[in-house]
Amino acid sequence: MTAMNVGIRTAFLLGLSVLWSAASHGAEPAGAEFNEEVVKQDRIYHSRGAQTATGYTVDRALLIYADGLASGFERALADLGPADRWLDIGAGEGQAVLDYYTPGYDLAHPQGRERRGRKAQAVAISIEDRRTRLWDLSAGTLEPNQIQYLFGRRMSQYSLEELGKFQLITDVIGGFSYTDGLSRFMEKVLGLLDVNGSFYTALQDVQWEDGSNRPFYPGAPFLTRIIDAAGADMKVCAWLKRIACVEVTCEAKPQWQPPLEAFHVRKVCNEVAVPAVETVHYQAGTPPERRFQLRQ
Repeated sequence: MTAMNVGIRTAFLLGLSVLWSAASHGAEPAGAEFNEEVVKQDRIYHSRGAQTATGYTVDRALLIYADGLASGFERALADLGPADRWLDIGAGEGQAVLDYYTPGYDLAHPQGRERRGRKAQAVAISIEDRRTRLWDLSAGTLEPNQIQYLFGRRMSQYSLEELGKFQLITDVIGGFSYTDGLSRFMEKVLGLLDVNGSFYTALQDVQWEDGSNRPFYPGAPFLTRIIDAAGADMKVCAWLKRIACVEVTCEAKPQWQPPLEAFHVRKVCNEVAVPAVETVHYQAGTPPERRFQLRQ
């Protein structure tokens, strides 16, 4: 079984120039220590070649998406038609999008082929431009704007008018795993999602819905934690299920290293309300170690 790269738990400084300022994040916590971690994280985002941070993966294939995301993702993608749109957040090189447009995809996914027709429009978003020559070659064989690649900004910096609405949004160890503004991120994603549309994502090393797992790294906490108003741990799955106008399923993926929990969030109405959390701890890594406090 193919597995995602093991994430780094210790923050470190790469010998590269800072390309983005900490102020661009609009982060909630203040202080020099937090700003230093944000700067380190930006350097990870822009690391390349031999200096690419260990565990920072930019070339995940669509098969990896199918294995790491919740049950139902493959059918949801296969059922998209030419009038539908797919947004992939944290797309890296955009390999998953390219895989979707290959003849091999149709051979492997006969379900939905008749409806699929020309296939959906796909938009790939990445903080940094990771496109390869293959992206340009593939785009040249498709209709104009059939696939788009956006980079240089974070999700919060795109408007609904720029991006439009989507029937399917995916995030495989992308913004949902890296953001320092979890509530804002979910508000943005759900604002871009059509009613009855689906958001598929996953987190590494997080406490599962049934509470049966322990942190992957000895002596360290889970990578992403939410603390409720009383100071007790709240599972990420439980927090997602508190969002108004969504239906959520959570699925453990113990075969991954570190193990994953995959989330399927389906938007069922437009009156979305995301429980607010503030960032109280952020340590750079791939992905970062984060702790959020639920606001009363």
